Amino acid sequence: MDEAKWFYEIILITYGLSLVGYFLDFIQHNRKANRIAFWLLCMVWLLQTAFLLRQVVIANSFPVLTLYDGLSFYAWVLISFSLVLSKLFRIQFILFFTNLLGFFILLLYISARAKEQMQVQGVELVHEILIAHISLAFVSYGFFTVSFLFSLMYLVQYKFLKEKRGFQWVWRLGDLKQLDAFSFKAVTLGVPLLTIAIVLGVVWAYMADAEFYWVDLKTIGSIVVLFVYVIYLLLRLGKGYLGKAISIYNSAAFLFLLINFFLFSILSNFHLQ
Repeated sequence: MDEAKWFYEIILITYGLSLVGYFLDFIQHNRKANRIAFWLLCMVWLLQTAFLLRQVVIANSFPVLTLYDGLSFYAWVLISFSLVLSKLFRIQFILFFTNLLGFFILLLYISARAKEQMQVQGVELVHEILIAHISLAFVSYGFFTVSFLFSLMYLVQYKFLKEKRGFQWVWRLGDLKQLDAFSFKAVTLGVPLLTIAIVLGVVWAYMADAEFYWVDLKTIGSIVVLFVYVIYLLLRLGKGYLGKAISIYNSAAFLFLLINFFLFSILSNFHLQ
């Protein structure tokens, strides 16, 4: 069953990359990211279609008779609808969240199937989901840290220029517009990665029979961190906040990230088990 484990991993990785691509297109109107995300999603659809056909031919049954088989077919339907919608409409908001739901359902199905039918390999896959959850969370935090540093550099340079001093350092810090753009791009990458990390964490806790605390400070803190950075994107894209104002908000958001990472981790009941 080792090949099945690799098959599932390829599907999840490809689907995750497709999600990031659709999010980049949703936020930045990046046509290249949209094309890459579309073809990655096509790969996921082909792999899952092959898997469903294999079940029909070998098991001689349509995969909707059990709860978990129904999840697999439901995810396939959402992916199919997403591919059709991407060609008929230009509503990236719907595409991203449809695929995010599809990713969650497919991940839940794969985790359950692996645990029940793959024995040792299934346990390894569930454990790897935990590793992926932690790794993606750290990578997203890395992007948020880089974004904060760009915002901090923006605020320092803005102060130098306004007070007409420190000119020997100005050009080393970089152009204000460029610093603002780099900070925004870093958040744009961090948000989908943290979203996927949270989804992976929820599914892992459910499948590993861990006692999951929705009221745990670390759990709440991670969701709030995501919400804070989503607000950052809304302020920038919806309200047109740029420059100093959004840099100050980004710095405050990073301060909350640090509180969540250090203080909430110490006070957490679930994440220290």
